[in-house]
Amino acid sequence: MPNTAVPTEKSPSITLRFMAAPTDVLHAGAQGVAGGRVLEWIDKAAYACAAQWSSTYCVTAYVGHIHFTRPIPSGHIVEVRSRVAMTGRSSMHIVNEVLSADPRQGVFTRACDCLVIFVAKDPATGRPTPVPTFVPSDDEERRVAEAALSRIELRKAIEQEMSEQTYTRDSTAPRTIHRFLAKPTDVNWGGNVHGGTAMEWIDEAGLSCTMEWSGERTVAVYAGGIRFYKPIHIGDLIEVEARLTRTDTRSLHTSISVRSGDPRGGQEQLTEAIHASVTYLGIDIDGNPLPARQFTPVTDEDKRLWEHTQTLKDLRGQYEPVPLVRLPEAAQRVD
Repeated sequence: MPNTAVPTEKSPSITLRFMAAPTDVLHAGAQGVAGGRVLEWIDKAAYACAAQWSSTYCVTAYVGHIHFTRPIPSGHIVEVRSRVAMTGRSSMHIVNEVLSADPRQGVFTRACDCLVIFVAKDPATGRPTPVPTFVPSDDEERRVAEAALSRIELRKAIEQEMSEQTYTRDSTAPRTIHRFLAKPTDVNWGGNVHGGTAMEWIDEAGLSCTMEWSGERTVAVYAGGIRFYKPIHIGDLIEVEARLTRTDTRSLHTSISVRSGDPRGGQEQLTEAIHASVTYLGIDIDGNPLPARQFTPVTDEDKRLWEHTQTLKDLRGQYEPVPLVRLPEAAQRVD
């Protein structure tokens, strides 16, 4: 019997729903799911949205301005809502919201939101390929497109500031380095390591660094400027380095880089694949914030990165981008 299906209009949005599992909690005594796992969920939903819109393979290019406003407990139903905000020639700006609810109550509240930029690729050549233009159809879609546009200058300023920094061994700052091989289970649909998996690696290294320094449990409260420079391949040697750059009254700021390459070349041949800045808080057994153990920069490089971290904070305050989602939001019941 011939296939008589009629192509439907592309949808600019998608919602993933699932339950947060005990294995999503990174360490014993944690208040909820690790920030890196939430980032992985966001990347998967955003990828599904981008692939649905472009009808081709896509790669993560940038993730920015993520505030983790509350923990997501194991056993909660999770919703990740992703929608196209705007498109370029080959890029798609995807707005993402993560909400969760106790299944016994069914009331969903927001845990975080962020913008992820994907680039569509031609599977045969690996080069960027054009995507359909997204045209907002109502006032809310136009507002979200404006919000995405408002972040472009901030993103450029942050990228410029981050690109001017250098990181050497001339430092006394606390740091953690994780090294391992990229496994076949890390692969995405294009044959490379999934961007969400790499963001989990970033959070794990940041947690290790800040917990060792503070002597307390820590949680990610902000991640920004996550820039993807090159794909990571299965079998690559991976080096994730987290360095403490600044402490404030309660915040512990880190710069985290992911380097990768052929293990036969050794770690000296590794090149940068991803770079991010992530902020953590120390918490007590009830999840209340604790004062940060203070770090005093000693070397010129440490002092420069201390000021660099403050510059990033100032830039975010200076540009004041339009919110991606409407705030405050009343709790939503989803049956």
